[in-house]
Amino acid sequence: MSLVPFWFIVITILWTGFLVLEGFDFGVGMLHGVIGRDEAGRRAAINTIGPLWDGNEVWLITAGAAMFAAFPGWYVTMFSGYYLALVLLLAALIVRGVAFEYRGKRDGPRWRSTWDVLMTVGSFLAPLLIGVALAGLLHGLPINADQNYTGSFWYLLQPYALFTGVTLVLACLLHGATFLCLKTTGDMHDRSRRVARRIAPFTTAAVLGFIIWTHVTHSTTFFLNLVELLAILAVLAALWLVIEHRDGFAFTATTVTVAACVLSIFTDLYPNVMVSSTNAAYNLTVYNTASPPYTLKIMTVVTVILLPVVLAYQAWTYYVFRRRVSRADFHAATASENTTEPREAVSAHDTPTSPDQPGT
Repeated sequence: MSLVPFWFIVITILWTGFLVLEGFDFGVGMLHGVIGRDEAGRRAAINTIGPLWDGNEVWLITAGAAMFAAFPGWYVTMFSGYYLALVLLLAALIVRGVAFEYRGKRDGPRWRSTWDVLMTVGSFLAPLLIGVALAGLLHGLPINADQNYTGSFWYLLQPYALFTGVTLVLACLLHGATFLCLKTTGDMHDRSRRVARRIAPFTTAAVLGFIIWTHVTHSTTFFLNLVELLAILAVLAALWLVIEHRDGFAFTATTVTVAACVLSIFTDLYPNVMVSSTNAAYNLTVYNTASPPYTLKIMTVVTVILLPVVLAYQAWTYYVFRRRVSRADFHAATASENTTEPREAVSAHDTPTSPDQPGT
């Protein structure tokens, strides 16, 4: 039995897992200044994802590595065609990560507000660029017979790709808002609910438009497939659950929404991995870009052994940091910093070192 389809499924799962887990991180990054209106509130919002965000980004690295090892032809064409877009994506992710690390290094308002803006911008650009990139794989890019990308950066910004990017941004915003509903208390919890109610209608409209556009232009059947139907049902459920203040179920619904939107792209893409707008005969498929069978066999053995360990470790991390974060945990520390000299010990992540120890 060929391992080629198996590895396409693995890569699909890795991209889906990354956008589901990092999706609420992006949402919190975009919303931390809205939900936390003062320094203590912003610290509390950041601390909801502080122990998690860097682990979630590992999924992106693993997805890229799996593409390189399993489908080198796909990796080469995609990364050469998306070169500038990927540089912008890396810049957004780096700036966002540095903002987590550096905003707590000084107590000056301008210093922290600058890093807060960079965190917001980075958290916005990352899902936008990823949405544009994934949509381009399905919608079609100028690829010649030698599997070389022949277009420019501006060709990537097609209407369908831009709409997909905006849809993913809105889905991450709602995903992050429902996550904050689960992880905060008091006025921050109430504000998270209000923000989620305001975002939900726009996210619902965007997801419905994305699914319809995807189905009409890229599906060969009249009826929606199961993944597309799941995306529609999930976003409608999220809208209703947010209005009804069912926080846990609402977060589950946004999780399914993000996952189904990503899966719908890969479902309609297979067996292609990149569609050529120049000539359908030049499409990159799982078969004309795959590694030799022996390479795939070794990768499969390593994955079967190590993947359960990684999943167990990440599940344990989420369990350890499951408690809610309160603005009161950071209010006293903020007041102290405003009246005394900065203390020497400042958390690198501006986050608690344990579930019961507030960051400084």
